[in-house]
Amino acid sequence: MTETTERADVGPPPDPRLWEQIAQGDHAAFTELFERHAEAVWNYAYRLTASWSQAEDLLSATFLTAWRTRGEARLVRDSALPWLYTVTANRARTEWRASRRALRLVGRLAPQPERDHADDVAARTDAQRRLAQVVAAIAKLPPSEREIAQLCLLGDVSTADAAALLGITESSVRSRVARTRARLRDLTGEQA
Repeated sequence: MTETTERADVGPPPDPRLWEQIAQGDHAAFTELFERHAEAVWNYAYRLTASWSQAEDLLSATFLTAWRTRGEARLVRDSALPWLYTVTANRARTEWRASRRALRLVGRLAPQPERDHADDVAARTDAQRRLAQVVAAIAKLPPSEREIAQLCLLGDVSTADAAALLGITESSVRSRVARTRARLRDLTGEQA
């Protein structure tokens, strides 16, 4: 074995190799992928929801989806993170729509007295309030801009990875990011 080959075998396997092993049902490879990306996925889920418990639920649901669809999904680049972010964003949207439907149904069944949310708002930090404003503004964006905001602005996905995921050019992604930032500044009232 050459010295170059020995050095290549040292260190953790790249995501595509883990992805192939997971497709074969390798639990250890799945554990390694989870440990590698769980924190980033949780942070992304938290930025999407502004809720620790929802971020935990989305993290679990995302990796459950990854295990259940092993062998079916294909990685865009050398990282599983863009795919995991996409699954997380889709799950967050689905859960948000379901919760909105449930709230409308509850409202029709039994009128509830309005709660005073002042205590809840006072308990949150300035960073959490700001995050909630941004998440709300993103929800108002058209679908293509919302997708760009979730991937590139909240998820820190590179323009190259976003372009590959969305099937558009990098210059289109950069243009959409700039347009989305401008729209978010307008929606949140920031001067930047």
